[in-house]
Amino acid sequence: MENIENMPRPEIVLVADAVSREKNIDKEDVFTAMEVAIQKAGRSRYGAEHDIRASIDRKTGAITLARYREVLDNDAEIENEAAQLHLKDAKKIDKNIKVGEFIIDILPPVDFGRIAAQTAKQVIVQKVRDSERNRQYEEYKEKIGTIVNGTVKRIEFGNVILDIGKTEAVLRRDEIIPREKFKNGDRIRAYVLDVRRETRGPQIFLSRTCPEFMAKLFTSEVPEIYDGIVEIMGVARDPGSKAKIAVKANDMTIDPVGACVGLRGIRVQAVVTELQGEKIDIVPFSEDKAQYLVAALAPAEVTKVVIDEENGRMEAVVPEEQFSIAIGRRGQNVKLASQLMGADIDVLTEAQEQERRANENKIRLNRFMEALDVDDMIAHLLIAEGFTTVDEVALVELSELAEIEGFDEDIATELQNRAKDFVAKRNAEFKKKSKDLGIDDKLKTIDGLDQEMIIKLAENGIKTLDDLADLSTDELLEILGAETIPTTEANRIIMAAREHWFEGENN
Repeated sequence: MENIENMPRPEIVLVADAVSREKNIDKEDVFTAMEVAIQKAGRSRYGAEHDIRASIDRKTGAITLARYREVLDNDAEIENEAAQLHLKDAKKIDKNIKVGEFIIDILPPVDFGRIAAQTAKQVIVQKVRDSERNRQYEEYKEKIGTIVNGTVKRIEFGNVILDIGKTEAVLRRDEIIPREKFKNGDRIRAYVLDVRRETRGPQIFLSRTCPEFMAKLFTSEVPEIYDGIVEIMGVARDPGSKAKIAVKANDMTIDPVGACVGLRGIRVQAVVTELQGEKIDIVPFSEDKAQYLVAALAPAEVTKVVIDEENGRMEAVVPEEQFSIAIGRRGQNVKLASQLMGADIDVLTEAQEQERRANENKIRLNRFMEALDVDDMIAHLLIAEGFTTVDEVALVELSELAEIEGFDEDIATELQNRAKDFVAKRNAEFKKKSKDLGIDDKLKTIDGLDQEMIIKLAENGIKTLDDLADLSTDELLEILGAETIPTTEANRIIMAAREHWFEGENN
């Protein structure tokens, strides 16, 4: 159909240019908003049931208003007579028209007046608002993981709303350092945790309690960290009270701890002041886990470290007078050291460690004597050589047993045969009891539970992973016996049993 254009309207182009510059949005968005407003006014004039479309010539400003009617197959049902017609009727208007195309009727120019202008203004304002929100979201999304400065604008239910320049940000009350008080107008520095796109605009969430905030503060105060000469290897915080930060130098001539402390402590003091007096221990990082643990538990002195790589546990032995220092007030020191190292840490006095070793050896001694039908002297020799279970005696190379002082090949062969017989008999009994008690096979896969423990659990009604996962640490220790495993190991076993609960969430 021949296009009939209305008169040029250069004022429309001028308005679009002005709004685009003033509001800093794309000129095409302004034209689109104007077209939407004209369409709305046209439908008000001719009826909402009509498919009225408006277009503005981007160069001349000429407005074209048209009614569109979709061409349907002759057998199709017409749902809206104002916007649809059959092919046979469309052919009367345009003999070349096809199904799916539109009959376009150009409508006469209309004086859209004040209502159309107001609608256009609303649409443009909304476009401006959406454009501004998108720009803010993209801008602040890039700032996740950085520190921003803001001014307290208001406080709502304990949450602090900050003016950070072009928009607002939220410092939730659980992200504020304890005992920290703010009032309107206060200047605050905080870490950008997250930026979310929401209908009311980008929501920016800040934190002053996360470990990353302290790491960023040190980065800004210590040039060696900023330049990459000194590297932060871990941060653990009890916000407002105490923190530990592990650092290492990539240049052997640099003292990483000294660099972070600064001359007369000026660098670390700047961070302490920002964190409301939070005490900070700066720990030298070491690839040697034992050495790292000794540094992490400072100021306590550690005399011995035992590392259980398989179970992710560490044991620190300290003198009696150092025990309270190693644990710290409310367990704070050992908790921060555990967070720093990513492992459970048991702190024992030398007397407690000796007592634990004695108890463990006594249990092993009795097991060897009973299982192998030997006297305490032979059982002691096996323990002294590092054997902890009968299974190890059954599986070890015969030559290793024969090399033990006081043993010969005959004794070694006899011991190993007895061990193999015991293991075979025990496994057969375990298999039978498992079937009789209805123990779920998945329960047997939990690392740290031996056959004896599994049977004891089943006899107390714990026969599946879910049964075990539902237990508290105290309940597990009560069933197995507190002397059987330490509290941290009992807690690890329960957490391992709960892992399958969260598998679906991680996918």
